[in-house]
Amino acid sequence: MLRLPTVFRQIRPVSRVLAPHLTRAYAKDVKFGADARALMLQGVDLLADAVAVTMGPKGRTVIIEQSWGSPKVTKDGVTVAKSIDLKDKYKNIGAKLVQDVANNTNEEAGDGTTTATVLARSIAKEGFEKISKGANPVEIRRGCENCFIGCCWCGLSVNYSRSCCHRNS
Repeated sequence: MLRLPTVFRQIRPVSRVLAPHLTRAYAKDVKFGADARALMLQGVDLLADAVAVTMGPKGRTVIIEQSWGSPKVTKDGVTVAKSIDLKDKYKNIGAKLVQDVANNTNEEAGDGTTTATVLARSIAKEGFEKISKGANPVEIRRGCENCFIGCCWCGLSVNYSRSCCHRNS
């Protein structure tokens, strides 16, 4: 039978050797500013390029490799978006943001995921460009929200009364 102090004496040398390696595994790589935005935008572009080929009635089909079974052949933008997982974690963050846009569009409308993905890329690209030139990110967000509200309002007025508030002025 082993006595507890004997076990601790046996473990102590091993823990001293492993301690530096264990603490390094928990360190986070943090990036700020233009470097982080550029990497995120690369991920957004990669995902949007893969999804954009499925756009429209003449969109191309995409073959998706699966870990089990035969490859999946699809023309659905949200399926292509969900299948993309990038190795670089910063690029993957950008890709996941656009995947979220595609998923939300699919849940809310059921269609238009490819268009939403392409629009999200354009908004991200222009927004990051303006932020890098010194614009306030909060003001950019407010401007986008006001634009979306205006587009939705004009879309409703066009659908219901066949006229838009901007066309009449």
